[in-house]
Amino acid sequence: MTRITRTFLIITRRFSFFGFAAILAISLQVAHGQVPDFGMVLVEGGTFRMGSAIGVSDEQPVHEVSLDDFYIGRFEVTQQQWRMVLPDDTTVFYFEGCAGCPAERISWFKVEEFIRNLNQKTKLNYRLPTEAEWEFAARGGLKSQGFKYSGSNSEMAVSWNVENSKSATHPVGLKKPNELGIYDMTGNVAEWCGDWYSANWYKLSGRDNPMGPVAGEYRVIRGGSWFYDHTGLRAADRESANPSYRYGYVGFRLCRTATVLK
Repeated sequence: MTRITRTFLIITRRFSFFGFAAILAISLQVAHGQVPDFGMVLVEGGTFRMGSAIGVSDEQPVHEVSLDDFYIGRFEVTQQQWRMVLPDDTTVFYFEGCAGCPAERISWFKVEEFIRNLNQKTKLNYRLPTEAEWEFAARGGLKSQGFKYSGSNSEMAVSWNVENSKSATHPVGLKKPNELGIYDMTGNVAEWCGDWYSANWYKLSGRDNPMGPVAGEYRVIRGGSWFYDHTGLRAADRESANPSYRYGYVGFRLCRTATVLK
């Protein structure tokens, strides 16, 4: 029995089927020198009520947003996927050495470099989700059941958070997915979005495919992380971060415009 085989046998005893399957697929891609498959999920477009009447002021007013179809990653981008796309990158992750864990300690600008390289390799058009796309997907899109968190009213069922994470990230795909089959949109790591952040944006936002302010100082992050409590894990919660900084609790997932894949 090879060392790799023994390793996978150990993993199967610890991980859920989907978490193991994701890591196995990524590992096989590495072995064959392939660009990783990010498992994009189709989110059918529609109209939803964005924001929260019970949240803090930057989540208000609740307003109607209409989105076109788009694809979003089933999982957060992992450390191993990051290394596949940027093999010469010298980034040291805060939780270095966990191939199936989310990539973190990566600035917004470094993520943009990752996406540029990925698009060069694939000849496709990956990008970060807009804040509106992120929230719509986290809420379950047209299949939404109105949960507080992404996939449940219990943060413990869908997230790694301050109560259960043991102060660390975990391999993607181990918690319950949301209504669209998307994992870890609550907890594990917060996720960069493409938008600039503005506390007053919801008062100004347009209805159709909003893309955020044209300029700003901070970028939007969403979803909460491994050290957040329940208040920062809600699907409607908004956060911001300096796009030049590298945080051990911020990663990302990919998005693509649906018409590109059709």
